[in-house]
Amino acid sequence: MNSKEIIKQEEEYIIHSYGRVPVALSEGKNATAKDADGKEYIDFTSGIGVNCLGYSDEGWVKAVSEQAAKIQHISNYYYNEQNTALAEALSKATGMAKSFFCNSGLEANETAIKIARKFGEKRGAYKIITLENSFHGRSFATLAATGQDSFHKDFLPLLDGFLYAEANNLDSVEAQIDDEVCAVMLEMVQGEGGVIPMEESFVQKLAKLCAEKMILIMVDEVQTGVGRTGSFMAYQGYGIKPDVITLAKGIANGLPMGVCMVSEELKDILQPGMQGSTFGGNPVACAGALEVLRRVNDEMFLREIEGKAAYFRHELDKLPQVALVRGKGLMLGIAVKGKTAKDIMLDCAEAGLLVLTAKDLVRFLPPLTITKEEIDRGLEIFKKVLAK
Repeated sequence: MNSKEIIKQEEEYIIHSYGRVPVALSEGKNATAKDADGKEYIDFTSGIGVNCLGYSDEGWVKAVSEQAAKIQHISNYYYNEQNTALAEALSKATGMAKSFFCNSGLEANETAIKIARKFGEKRGAYKIITLENSFHGRSFATLAATGQDSFHKDFLPLLDGFLYAEANNLDSVEAQIDDEVCAVMLEMVQGEGGVIPMEESFVQKLAKLCAEKMILIMVDEVQTGVGRTGSFMAYQGYGIKPDVITLAKGIANGLPMGVCMVSEELKDILQPGMQGSTFGGNPVACAGALEVLRRVNDEMFLREIEGKAAYFRHELDKLPQVALVRGKGLMLGIAVKGKTAKDIMLDCAEAGLLVLTAKDLVRFLPPLTITKEEIDRGLEIFKKVLAK
């Protein structure tokens, strides 16, 4: 099938819940993709921060293929080596005690919300503070946790128990705290909210405040985790130790996986029957994730991410049409003068470059393995689009 035929088939048979770009991708290698007609694209999206090792990475393909040939799925009634090995590797990489495996960031955040409510149950505390402009998912619980009215308006009334405070404003958070608050949930960089990094002083003071008031601090690392910001987990660059972290997206390089991790103090808070997932901890996804951890959780690899991020910023800062570049690591938001982010996204796709948007910003989330040659080719296309 060619691109037009695929797009027509989508229009006829798939619910139109996505604002798609008219590109039908069929194959790729690292940060270079091809559509069904053979046209090449440089990909600065990595599937919205998912394909951290890029397309068709040989080591990852080998790991998942070998596991698929052994056993592709078992229920969580039984043990599996890939599952337990991944949990151990994650604990060693993060310092957290235990993991719960699921399929997505949404499910990982749902699990974190359950943990928070269970933690506060005895003292009647059930409210969770999140930040304005945050994004935590699209289920009713995670939608309510998301601090953006644009996501709420079509699905009111929201689930009770969520309060919103201003990011990087400790007084705003403190003003929401009462005896019914059991947790604060935040992203170290707000991705969908506009690529807004948290200030180090705010995060450290918030962690101290939560510890003093026996409130959990829960960090949503769904988009920022697994090397994206230059440390294995973004919170590790802020000098804090969360009670709960959630991750997904890049953890398995394209296979569905979410993880909710807890500290030593919370390791036994969920007992059998309190949470579950049919596909959570799938052996094939775990094999892919183990390969990701082996590669990404490496000092040299993480240093290279910082170098690539600095190069991106240097080149973008030179463009007269660029008004602002913000973010952390390979998670960048770019404000462009005189043109909407959506128009730029569409023009870039037509020219052979895939980018994202975040509110009024163009957003770059390239594979962590992107080469300098691929960066230069993509930036050259970006420059030409802006020059028009």
